[in-house]
Amino acid sequence: MDEQQKEDTVMMPRIGEKAPPFTAVTTQGEIKFPEQYKGKWVILFSHPADFTPVCTSEFMTFATLEKKFAGLNCQLVGLSVDGLYSHIAWLRTIKEKIRYKGMKDVEVKFPLIEDIKMDVAKKYGMIQPGESSTKAVRAVFYIDPKGIIRTIIYYPLSLGRNFDELYRVLVALQTADAFSVALPADWQPGDDVIIPTAGSCGVAKKRMESKSEMKCYDWFFCTKKLGKMEIDKKLKKMRRK
Repeated sequence: MDEQQKEDTVMMPRIGEKAPPFTAVTTQGEIKFPEQYKGKWVILFSHPADFTPVCTSEFMTFATLEKKFAGLNCQLVGLSVDGLYSHIAWLRTIKEKIRYKGMKDVEVKFPLIEDIKMDVAKKYGMIQPGESSTKAVRAVFYIDPKGIIRTIIYYPLSLGRNFDELYRVLVALQTADAFSVALPADWQPGDDVIIPTAGSCGVAKKRMESKSEMKCYDWFFCTKKLGKMEIDKKLKKMRRK
């Protein structure tokens, strides 16, 4: 592999791996990541550039939903390859001038990382040569309280993120962990969940014959009801630990 190919190679962490550590300057002071967020969920997300319209709409939405994410014990951390003074000026402009979908006077209080040298962006594979060699794509990393990467979502420069989905993913990850279940397509809190596939024929047979809350359609597909109130109660209890 020649030097150019090495330079163009996108290295990125994978689901199930430790989140790569770094120290960075942000709009909220220096952070040590993910060390200082131990015990919390973190959504680390990147945007292409300050003073751009799609990014502005996203930051206003993230800021408006920050308390909702915090209610799930989740810290938001943003990043772009712009400098600190650019970040500060952009966020001030958002608060003082921009209105979008009924949102106005929006103050962004979560940290926004300065990454002029693209050190963090490259460490997390946020620079995608097919999109841009100088701007981070819209990457989203979900990192659990133990510092493990649990989900990665990537969007191109031209497409804004779906925030209902970003929130749903966080609820789903916490639910799957808390109840040791899997979640089917389009799952929403209160929908049936999937029981992990039986590890043996004997277990599968018992499930099929069981008159419990489970419904087994075949050995590999068993579901059960899991109410939204039950989910809320257990997740709240776990967050207090």
